[in-house]
Amino acid sequence: MMAIEWKHFAFEELGSELLYEILRLRQEVFILEQKCFYLDADGLDKKALHLCAFEAGRLMAYGRILGPGLAYPQPSFGRVLVHRDYRGKGLGKALTRALIGLAESEFESKELCISAQAYLKSFYEGFDFRPEGEEYLDAGIPHIKMIRDGRRSSYLE
Repeated sequence: MMAIEWKHFAFEELGSELLYEILRLRQEVFILEQKCFYLDADGLDKKALHLCAFEAGRLMAYGRILGPGLAYPQPSFGRVLVHRDYRGKGLGKALTRALIGLAESEFESKELCISAQAYLKSFYEGFDFRPEGEEYLDAGIPHIKMIRDGRRSSYLE
């Protein structure tokens, strides 16, 4: 059983070492593994909350939360990832639960909107997100906009 330490940070609280680890891990997963060439430093990190999961000080999972009006009218989260060494252990579900909970508490909103990679549609449906609109390409990868209205709470089970 992993001993996971969850912490969230405003941009100013990250520090240069942690910011470097986050950016490195995002590049490893999205650019090298998924071969998705895009500008990761999109200007939104400075306005985001950064949720990190650590094991013995090692960054193992990450996601960022954006407030209302930054990406969508509702709060949102993205850049969701689990380090390759920690996949297949349920950490993606734990991270998603933590992102939803933090977004709901920080922005006092049950409604969330995300841009999900299309292959993860059913994963997010398990957290009560529903697709809205058609699939679209984002940096060459099929995505779909998904909304969660917060009326159900099956993701807590």
